[in-house]
Amino acid sequence: MSEPNILIFAVFVVFVIAFVITVLLFNANIKKIIGANAKLVEKQNLLLERNRMQDEELEKRVSELEGQNGIIETLQQQQEKLAEQLHESGQRFQALLKEKADEVTLQREQTREHREQIKLTADMTDEELLAWVDIQMEETRLFTDPSLTLKKMAKALGLTQKRLGELFKSHPKYASLGDYLNEKRFLYACRLLREEPHWTIEAVGREAGFGGRRTFQIEVKKRLGITPLQYRQRFSD
Repeated sequence: MSEPNILIFAVFVVFVIAFVITVLLFNANIKKIIGANAKLVEKQNLLLERNRMQDEELEKRVSELEGQNGIIETLQQQQEKLAEQLHESGQRFQALLKEKADEVTLQREQTREHREQIKLTADMTDEELLAWVDIQMEETRLFTDPSLTLKKMAKALGLTQKRLGELFKSHPKYASLGDYLNEKRFLYACRLLREEPHWTIEAVGREAGFGGRRTFQIEVKKRLGITPLQYRQRFSD
């Protein structure tokens, strides 16, 4: 082999060796880069997993906070409702107290009036007292109560039950309180029969204080000898 060929071959060998070394170095660098990238990818995956877990934990905490906020809102609503109920109860209690106070005041006033009436009627004769009772009965129409008793009447008039009972027992015109009340009811019923022609007989009797139509008819028949209808017809003809 000539010297120029040897030189060319040597250069070629050097070039090949250099190329091989370069390729080997390049492959080594590639492997390093790939390894580094793999590590980076692994780190990124770890970071992503950690972020995912943190997101899940955050969502869990947010959900817990929302639940706690819901509980707090419910408690606030219950407190507001309770406060409203307490306020309404307080108002009702105050109204009840005022009502009771008004009742006590009214009772005291009635007691005072009754005492004054007792004092006023204490020195009256039976005739004076009966006239006074007549006036009170006409003003209050107390006799129109079909369930009126001596006790209720005495309380309404501010008299003692004993004094009122003795008044009717000793009076020659009335045998009892019932006779007195029936007379008052009878006179008032006759007035209604004359002044209220469109009222039924039953309505007139009920308004006057008779317990029923038959009781009313019997009372009128006993006193006048005619029925309530016949009495009305006399004034309508």
